[in-house]
Amino acid sequence: MINQFIGDYRFLSNFYMRAVTFEGIVYPSNEHAYQAAKTLNLLERKRISELPTPGNAKKAGKLLELRPDWNTAKFDIMYKLCKEKFSSPVMKAQLLGTGDEELMEGNTWWDLVWGVSLISGFSKKLDRYVMEGEGENNLGKILMRIREELKHS
Repeated sequence: MINQFIGDYRFLSNFYMRAVTFEGIVYPSNEHAYQAAKTLNLLERKRISELPTPGNAKKAGKLLELRPDWNTAKFDIMYKLCKEKFSSPVMKAQLLGTGDEELMEGNTWWDLVWGVSLISGFSKKLDRYVMEGEGENNLGKILMRIREELKHS
């Protein structure tokens, strides 16, 4: 199992600097594009595309007025962004190089939608106690789905 997207597996992270295009705008990373996709305001999207780091983009995304369909659209958007990211021969080879390993976006910041918590503790963000191993791992599932699609393409 690959349980964190760091070190040799940093390329799996949305914070990895690999340009992607989403709805006509080029973003320096998946994180930039994902955060910008939270809004339908093109000026805000463009502004986020120009931020220097994925961390800056994530902070900016927290301040956006969310598009009305965000809670359902975000999963399809993440799939499209990851599909784009791994469309180049180099990135495709890297993802395929993970073989049949389970991909888990393990984290210590209690992102239970996209990943799995590697620690137990009280999350102020979630206002509850989180157990180690808790989380939906949607990013990992999307990456494994794309890897399977790439194997058969």
